[in-house]
Amino acid sequence: MNSRDAILAASQRRLNVDPRASMAELATSAGVGRATLHRHFSTREELLHVLGIRSLDRWEQSIEQADAPGAIASGEAARIEACIRDLFHRYITDYEEFGLALTDPYLCTAPELVERTEILAERETELLAAGQKAGVLRADLPARWLSTTLYGLLVAAREASATGRVARAELDEYVISTFFDGTRAK
Repeated sequence: MNSRDAILAASQRRLNVDPRASMAELATSAGVGRATLHRHFSTREELLHVLGIRSLDRWEQSIEQADAPGAIASGEAARIEACIRDLFHRYITDYEEFGLALTDPYLCTAPELVERTEILAERETELLAAGQKAGVLRADLPARWLSTTLYGLLVAAREASATGRVARAELDEYVISTFFDGTRAK
């Protein structure tokens, strides 16, 4: 891992715990001086922007690795449900590293990041719509609402885990069962 990647990884870990951490605190977390951090990222916003891109890259990878396009194309209920479950497991694992991207004000408002977020959210929504069409998920709700519901569950899971209200080992089952219990086709 090069110096820039190490700084990004350390900064992301710190910001997941303390979203208000200063550049000086981020430098300390990365084991570098402020001058070194500023050579890589002149501002906190620039650092956050790169972290946002990394988070979106991971989201896109998760969609691809779960083979959402293949599940959608198949139209098969069992394959679509398995894909949704796989994707949710990936998201829950990813939130530990990329959870900051769920709620950081900069990451939720930077135009380039928002545009890409919308593209990825649409891909996720297509999978959920395929789940509706295959009879896996309720068809009486907009697919985009199902995606928003998942987002809310991930934010809740992150908070519950961070505050110790729920053990990490239980999160996958809680998120998946809550989602499917509320959205499964009747």
